[in-house]
Amino acid sequence: MSLKERLMEDLKRAIKERDERRKSTLRLVRAAIVNAEIERYRQELDDEGVLAIIANEAKKRRESIAEFAKGGRQDLVDQEEAELQILLEYLPKQMTREEIVAMAQRVIEEVGATGPAQMGEVMRRLMPQLKGRADGRLVNQIVTRLLAEQQKR
Repeated sequence: MSLKERLMEDLKRAIKERDERRKSTLRLVRAAIVNAEIERYRQELDDEGVLAIIANEAKKRRESIAEFAKGGRQDLVDQEEAELQILLEYLPKQMTREEIVAMAQRVIEEVGATGPAQMGEVMRRLMPQLKGRADGRLVNQIVTRLLAEQQKR
């Protein structure tokens, strides 16, 4: 069963079970998938494309959580966190900070990076390995810190 089919089955189940939060979240993901397919001239997305859409939706939820927390809107933070948990069920297991640091250090050594000037090359090699398993902003922060430390040596 493809990821897209799994989403549809889960949506049907949420409708039958009257799970409003899951239903609305899955409908939003489904709409994003349909919109992406229309943008690609009606080409169906494969599992990788669907994963990218879900990861993008999860990223939007994380950004919203941060903004709502700044604004003191705990009710909206709770809502976004619940939606994020639903989306995370469809994404590969997220890597821990330590796992990201280890991979980043390995890529830095492979590239022979000596400072922030090689940030682009490190990120170009690292991000495909982490695709869908790590938040890009977190990876960027880790690589920036590691390269700054590398330059001090």
